[in-house]
Parts: sequence; C-alpha cells; structure tokens
Amino acid sequence: MDFESFVRSTADTEPPDGLGPALEALWWTRKGDWSAAHELAQAASDATGAWVHAHLHRLEGDQSNAGYWYRRAGRPHAGDSLDREWEAIVRSLL
Repeated sequence: MDFESFVRSTADTEPPDGLGPALEALWWTRKGDWSAAHELAQAASDATGAWVHAHLHRLEGDQSNAGYWYRRAGRPHAGDSLDREWEAIVRSLL
C-alpha cells in the first residue's frame, strides 16, 4: 500500500487488513478517533508504537507526555505541523 491508498482508505468505515497497530492507530487518528488510536499505540510496545503514541499526545496538547514518548521512541520532539508529522510517520511505516 502506498501513502495515497492509505489516505483514501480512511474514507472507509474500517481500516484495511494487515496494517499493524501503529499504522492502524494512525488510520484512526485520521478518522478523528483519538481513543481508538491511543489504545492501539499503547498496546504497541516497540519504538514505532512509542513514536505514534508521542504524536497522539502532541495532538492532545499534552507536550510533556509527548516528550516522554518521543524519548521512548528515540526521536526528537517534533516541531513541524501535526499534519506533516502524521504524514511523515505514515510514509515511514508504509
């Protein structure tokens, strides 16, 4: 799946099969379901899940919690727009 297909899939009611928890969390983020996205990110115990988790707390406006998750992910605290960061994470994971 490429980025454009992923974005188009967010018009559907359910995510495509086989995304994995981090990408599925980003899919739900795009749909505006922060809670579903957060549950998936929280369940992912790897650095990728932590990166998505950081993005979600940044989206929520909780910068200190986001900072914790960026450190867990081994990534710098993002400074670009939320949309740009979302796209960067999706592209990286696809």
